[in-house]
Amino acid sequence: MEKKRILIVDDDPDLVETVSMMLEARGYAPLPAYGGIEGLEKARGERPDLIVLDVMMPDKDGYAVCNELKKDPTFNDIPIILLTAIGDHITTTTYTLSGGKETLADDFFQKPVDIQSLVNRIEQLLKD
Repeated sequence: MEKKRILIVDDDPDLVETVSMMLEARGYAPLPAYGGIEGLEKARGERPDLIVLDVMMPDKDGYAVCNELKKDPTFNDIPIILLTAIGDHITTTTYTLSGGKETLADDFFQKPVDIQSLVNRIEQLLKD
C-alpha cells in the first residue's frame, strides 16, 4: 500500500522537521516545503493527500495558497490544515482570525502547535 503523502509548508525548518519525523514514525510520507510559492509548486507537482500550511510566510501567505488550491477543481478535495501564530501577533499583523475563517481550510491550529494533536487531526481528516 502506498504511503499517504502529507505536504508540510512552513518557513520554520524546525517545525517542518519535527512534524515530518512524527508523520514518518506513523507511516506517512512527509513532503517538506519552506514557503508558500514552493508549497504551491509541490502541491501541484505531487498532489499530496493532505496539506499542513503555515499562514505567515514571507513569499506567499497560507491564506492565498489555501484559497488558490481550494478554488482549483483538481485540488479542492485535498484537506488543508492552517497553522497560525496570529493570536500572538494580533496587534502587529495584517492577518486576522476572521481572515482565516474566510478561507476554505478544513481546520486551524494555533502556534506553538501541539504536534501530537496535529498528527491526530491529520489521521482523522485522512479517514473521512
